[in-house]
Amino acid sequence: MSLINNKKAFFDYLIEERYEAGLVLEGWEVKALRAQRGHIKEGYVVIHNSELFLIGTHISPLHTASTHLHVDPVRTRKLLLKTDEIRRLIGKVERRGYTLVPLNFHYKNNRIKCEIGLARGKKLHDKRETEKKRDWKREKARLLKHAAR
Repeated sequence: MSLINNKKAFFDYLIEERYEAGLVLEGWEVKALRAQRGHIKEGYVVIHNSELFLIGTHISPLHTASTHLHVDPVRTRKLLLKTDEIRRLIGKVERRGYTLVPLNFHYKNNRIKCEIGLARGKKLHDKRETEKKRDWKREKARLLKHAAR
């Protein structure tokens, strides 16, 4: 079950590979994500000391869950992956010019996971093509709806 999606990532990047990573979260963050109070549109993943960190994601605290805490909603969160996956990602990001972007937060076995994508930035003409395809799908659905009447 998906909690939060990053639609902008699919518009700005060509996603070539996907990885599922665990997150190191605090209790108030889990409660806020269950209430779908997060944004990952500006989020990105960085590599530091052979570890992955999620930066720029905003998780708004619930007023009832964090009354006594003074929290940072945009704090850096550590991503948990297997060592061989991290090494593979480091190699691709450093050598081939890829970037890592968060795609969504979702549940798996009662835990919140983050799906990250190994992505390459789209050029302007690729973005225009994506927009044309989306507009055509919308127009086609509208025409089929009117034709069915």
